[in-house]
Amino acid sequence: MKAVPDLGWVAVPGGVFAMGGVAGDRFVNPTELPVREHEVGGFEMMACPVSEVQWAAVTGAGAESDLPVVRVSWLEAVEFAAQLGGGCRLPSEVEWEHACRAGSRTPFSGRSMISPAEANFLYDEGGTPVGVGARTPVGSYPPNAFGLHDLQGNVCEWTADRWRESHDGPELAGRVIRGGAWDHLPRLLRCSWRDGAPESTRRDNLGFRLVRS
Repeated sequence: MKAVPDLGWVAVPGGVFAMGGVAGDRFVNPTELPVREHEVGGFEMMACPVSEVQWAAVTGAGAESDLPVVRVSWLEAVEFAAQLGGGCRLPSEVEWEHACRAGSRTPFSGRSMISPAEANFLYDEGGTPVGVGARTPVGSYPPNAFGLHDLQGNVCEWTADRWRESHDGPELAGRVIRGGAWDHLPRLLRCSWRDGAPESTRRDNLGFRLVRS
């Protein structure tokens, strides 16, 4: 395993949870359905997304700051995990939502609404700018009940799974993205929100974090 800055592992307890859109949430769409119950074993997850300094320590490339690294493709994220070794990998979509919900069954982690003091997003639902309009250093916002930061907002995050247009649909090209980002509306920060992108995609609002069993 390469010598890298502390990745800040947090123990995520296992359990049974309902994955998918919450009843009464007006922003639930077909990609977030049907709701399925899953049993998840315990695992460890990085408390924050991979930062630029952590990325540079392993790859030797890029800036060195506490901002989450972006413009990293799914393929590059997988290679980063392989270079670290020690069982590091991208989370499955089930693991990601379980970690984000942290035992809650609300649109956002532990709450029905979210404010700019709780996560990094740009617009309110009316389209008025309310956020900082840029990435913020990892861990700048309060953690959820599992001790995890930035699962909602700041940067979207790659997961290991192939894209499906619904939870029971066939696997398609591309990989699942979760979490919402600094330039998004609150509706895209909901625990159940999901999207897909080709594995080669690089965006200024897309990063990742790792887990290990």
